[in-house]
Amino acid sequence: MRKIQSNPTEQQKRASSSGHLRTTTRKKRKTGKMVKVWYEPPPFGPRTSLSKSMYGVSEANTARWIVAASKAPQWQVMGAAVGIFTCLAYIPLLKEKLPYTCSPEYQAAQRAYMRYHNMNPIWGISSKQARAADAGH
Repeated sequence: MRKIQSNPTEQQKRASSSGHLRTTTRKKRKTGKMVKVWYEPPPFGPRTSLSKSMYGVSEANTARWIVAASKAPQWQVMGAAVGIFTCLAYIPLLKEKLPYTCSPEYQAAQRAYMRYHNMNPIWGISSKQARAADAGH
């Protein structure tokens, strides 16, 4: 009669420690038939809780608009967020005057200064083309 080992083999240890679907077999002592043991992973994948929802938003305790946003396509949510934050950033600028550097007098003085000091003489304000185009001013 053959003695059955009580310690698990290396293959059995690997099968039980990893989360993959595997079938392990054991011999029954008296009859010699093989028995299949099936491992079923958690329903939402490994390392997930059975008492929480799959994506972290539980519909019972969350506002309706957050639940709707979590189910919407990602591009729509991101577009709406960018639009909202752009509007919020523009609100403080509605009542203020433009800075003095945007006035036509300041820009004309800046152009004259740049020409006098020959700034960017090849393609910029001091080039022959720019001087010819701005000769009427």
